[in-house]
Amino acid sequence: MKDIPFKPANILLPKQDFEKWAVIACDQYTSEPAYWDRVFENIGGAPSAGRLILPEAYLSDNNDTAIENANLAMENYLQSDVFTEYENALIYHERTQRDGRIKRGLVGMIDLEEYDFHKGAKALIRSTEETILDRIPPRVKIRKHASLEIPHIILLIDDPNKTVIEPFAAHTGTMQSVYDFTLMEGGGHAKGYLVNENDRVQQTLSALLANSESGFLFAVGDGNHSLATAKACYEANPNPYNRYALVEIVNIHSEALDFEPIYRVLFNADYKELKAAMENEFTFDSQGQPITLWHGKAQESLTVAPTSFLPVGTLQTFLDHYLAEHPGITIDYVHGLDTVKQLCEEQNCIGFTFDGMEKADLFPAVAADGALPRKTFSMGHAWDKRYYIEARKIR
Repeated sequence: MKDIPFKPANILLPKQDFEKWAVIACDQYTSEPAYWDRVFENIGGAPSAGRLILPEAYLSDNNDTAIENANLAMENYLQSDVFTEYENALIYHERTQRDGRIKRGLVGMIDLEEYDFHKGAKALIRSTEETILDRIPPRVKIRKHASLEIPHIILLIDDPNKTVIEPFAAHTGTMQSVYDFTLMEGGGHAKGYLVNENDRVQQTLSALLANSESGFLFAVGDGNHSLATAKACYEANPNPYNRYALVEIVNIHSEALDFEPIYRVLFNADYKELKAAMENEFTFDSQGQPITLWHGKAQESLTVAPTSFLPVGTLQTFLDHYLAEHPGITIDYVHGLDTVKQLCEEQNCIGFTFDGMEKADLFPAVAADGALPRKTFSMGHAWDKRYYIEARKIR
């Protein structure tokens, strides 16, 4: 049996107040600081994963103090009896989403030796989207002195027969519960159970790999740059702790898992000027790829001849060139049409929406073409994204 790069880990969980402990991934609600203001008001003085991260909504030119405070909080929590440590553990995770559907996963650690984010990689763990190299050093700055990792990384498996994760759902009555609580800000509900069937997990993952047409086992669904950062830190300072990274694996065939497109919004942009640039760049073709532009309370739909397999690739190539020529314009990657429309009511703000990809196409596309354009898809709505719950020592 081939060695599978997904293993049990020594997992840390808070002893109490999970409702205040768990916060959503730091790359969510990046243009909505009011969301994060409410989160920290709710946390108050309680121990929380929110104190161990740096929400991107709060990023500035100098984040040194915030990073130092996060690292100090990690040390304080480790010394203050905040955690219970579950040694050599896998956790079966059930997330009841806002719509009532349950997304199931397994939390453990992956071997970074088997992960490669470069386009054309042949590793067992592959990136699904382009990794932006200049986004790694700032994240390394956060992680390199951290004593804990508390990830939101989700890896996908292609398991149409539901052999690896889903069988645990029938046995939760005999498994040890380690958390069961409501997530803040309308995030649904989370349950976690200790798994004592690692041999079965390894066997079913091995069978998946043996029967795989794509040639790899895990595709990064969420947390691509966080995982790339973990790899960079391991390569810079290899040791038995940081060779591994804590993740959740989820079946791409889960009925609770939707692929949503990630839209683009430009700030400080002139609509007429941008539209003229698009007319100069694209050939308009009624059989091409539809892209809708939003500005103020208006919208305009264009159908352009494709330059990439996906509409997001066609658009992103244009936007990359346009942004390089207009340094005063900034871009954000936004989940949800309502958020795009709300943001675009502001002056000089332009949004772009388009059709997303089908999730069944992910593994074949990555196998055939390598990493997809960055920020191609999101797994569900923003409020259904992974919350930080589990932690692991990395020093």
